[in-house]
Amino acid sequence: HVQLVESGGGSVQAGGSLRPSCVASGYTVDSNCVGWFRQAPGKEREGVAAIYSEGGTTYYSDSVKGRFTISQDNAKNTVYLQMNSLKFEDTAVYTCAAAIGVRCNKADFIHWGQGTQVTVS
Repeated sequence: HVQLVESGGGSVQAGGSLRPSCVASGYTVDSNCVGWFRQAPGKEREGVAAIYSEGGTTYYSDSVKGRFTISQDNAKNTVYLQMNSLKFEDTAVYTCAAAIGVRCNKADFIHWGQGTQVTVS
């Protein structure tokens, strides 16, 4: 049974930083693609970042490139999303998702966490 548990969201002023984390169980983050998605009220869910560490590959949406960094700690089976220079438009529920295999296409993510709220004011 795969379980993804996010934490580390919160409220921050514009320009601030947060680092949500996603702890996986029943799943190995270092041999699969793991991603972060977000959904703001009234908007569709969008992919923010993804990582496949065995291939040394990361992906970022244009809206966060240069401000967000995805990383993982294999010993802790945890994926992080370092978010810097936060903007009001980054406000959303951020959800961790896990794919089975190395592909990081949206359709490949089949396990989802419950999400953590990020609010930028």
